[in-house]
Amino acid sequence: MKYQVQENCLTVFLPYELDHHNAEEIRRESDHLIEHNHIRYVIFDFADTNFMDSSGIGVIMGRYKRIYMLGGGVCAVHANERMKKILTMSGVTKIMQIYEEEE
Repeated sequence: MKYQVQENCLTVFLPYELDHHNAEEIRRESDHLIEHNHIRYVIFDFADTNFMDSSGIGVIMGRYKRIYMLGGGVCAVHANERMKKILTMSGVTKIMQIYEEEE
């Protein structure tokens, strides 16, 4: 998995398929980076992602809860139409914005 830390912002470059096979690794790694780098903002980059199941939604929700308690926020970038539909149907768009490009 690829991650990028810039000041207090973590970008998580999500895999082609975000499912139960890799959700735990993403959860563990991102939590470690959030804790040790004083992260306040998480960007989920969906550029390479074409599939996501409920465990992927869980990864996003869990990071949101953690970051929200720290006074920060989460957002998504580069989501294709399929990913936007999944994020909308799951209700995730109520807690995070979807941007076309990183801001």
